[in-house]
Amino acid sequence: MRWDELMTRAGGVCEFCGASENLTAQSVTPKDQVLLCPVCKGDSDPQMGHWHCLEGAAWSTVPSVQAAVWRKLGEIDDGWATDTRDMMQVDPDAMARIVAADQPATVHRDSLGVILAHGDTVVLVKDLPVKGAGFTAKRGTAVRNISLVPDNEGHIEGRVDGQRIVILTEFVKRK
Repeated sequence: MRWDELMTRAGGVCEFCGASENLTAQSVTPKDQVLLCPVCKGDSDPQMGHWHCLEGAAWSTVPSVQAAVWRKLGEIDDGWATDTRDMMQVDPDAMARIVAADQPATVHRDSLGVILAHGDTVVLVKDLPVKGAGFTAKRGTAVRNISLVPDNEGHIEGRVDGQRIVILTEFVKRK
């Protein structure tokens, strides 16, 4: 989001506490930004009770602000913050982006623990019967230009004997 659009949406004030000095854009997720003052951004120490401003910000209709408030409330170890977070009605799309941004990236590793990347070449470390294809992929077979299965770090895809198959990472080593 452009700076002028962010300032217009926020009305020129911090979207958490309403302060108007030294505002900066803060990324919440790769698609979401909020306008925050130095205290709310974490660049300076808050005064006692400062974070109670989130109780009002929790009712924002802006999904990016909802996401940022929800995340910040989760960092505060106090009963009022937990209660406020539990009562929030966060936009489902914003919540999905929060969860996705907070998930660690899937890392695919071969049988020796070496990190695999899309397009790598791997070698099979044992004979693998290919279910449904009627052949066995032999040990030592090179599988070029692999694809990583995004939601399962134990699986990669590649072509063996002209067939696109899923291979368990524990049975390959990077070449």
